[in-house]
Amino acid sequence: MDTNFADITDTALETGASWLARARVRPTRQRLSLAGLLVGDGCDRHVTAEGLFMAAKERGESVSLATVYNTLRAFCDAGLMNEITVDGQRSYFDTCTEDHPHFFWEDSQELSDAPAADLEISRLPAAPDGAEIARVDVIIRVRRS
Repeated sequence: MDTNFADITDTALETGASWLARARVRPTRQRLSLAGLLVGDGCDRHVTAEGLFMAAKERGESVSLATVYNTLRAFCDAGLMNEITVDGQRSYFDTCTEDHPHFFWEDSQELSDAPAADLEISRLPAAPDGAEIARVDVIIRVRRS
């Protein structure tokens, strides 16, 4: 499911450290290694906590699944990532924080970017009193034919 993570090289760790520093996230050893996996090669990713956990384990990192979840939540809270909930049971974490729609591939359970230029939302309902719209997530479910 989640593949093609960055290798944890010195360059990837430096890129991850810069990413964390921009958001003033304290760079613990585990946060640095997870950040290196996520953004170390400069590519955006859609990951699940389980996929990131497996990638970290495959690269010899000592990290628990709970730590991965907590770290991803901290990255979201800091504005480094967005959490995309697909079906109430599965969350994906997206390193691209710009507004954009997603394709959810039902057969492979993967999330990918959809072309933002092709999406047009002409009107949204007003937010309830005392609230504001924080974000609109557009998920287009697709399956291979």
